[in-house]
Amino acid sequence: MSRPVRRALTAVALLLAGTGTLAAAAPSSAAVQSVPTLTTIRTGNNPGFDRIVLDLTSGAAPAVSYQLVDELTADPSGEIVWLTGEYFINVTATPAAAHDDAGNLTYPGPQKFRTRNLGNVMAVAVTGDFEAHLTIGLGVRSRTAVNVFTLTAPNRVVIDVAH
Repeated sequence: MSRPVRRALTAVALLLAGTGTLAAAAPSSAAVQSVPTLTTIRTGNNPGFDRIVLDLTSGAAPAVSYQLVDELTADPSGEIVWLTGEYFINVTATPAAAHDDAGNLTYPGPQKFRTRNLGNVMAVAVTGDFEAHLTIGLGVRSRTAVNVFTLTAPNRVVIDVAH
């Protein structure tokens, strides 16, 4: 092997092994996933169920879950959230937020509101926006079937509560 080829191979080996520069390259902007943020909350009275829709910005669709709870608590403080209703549903979307990376609120609506036009859901509240966990609380008249799912293009969290 000639001397110039050996030097080139040695330089490449040192670059790869010694500095780790190539292995530690910054991720491309296409690889960085942004956390979807809440922009609006819509409500609708449908035959047999109430629908709450959380409109989100683009990004990976969040995983969603819900719990039937005795009371709603604010995340992360743990303070009780007082909301109209006989029973309560706590919905979590992860990753999702109600603020952007700079800390500015992306949801300009009320943090709590009554839903007088719905059959079972009496009120809705944003109960948490902490470390990419967005939580929404619902106050309902009766314990009934709940279905929570996501839709994409555009991103939405859909909460259906039977009458």
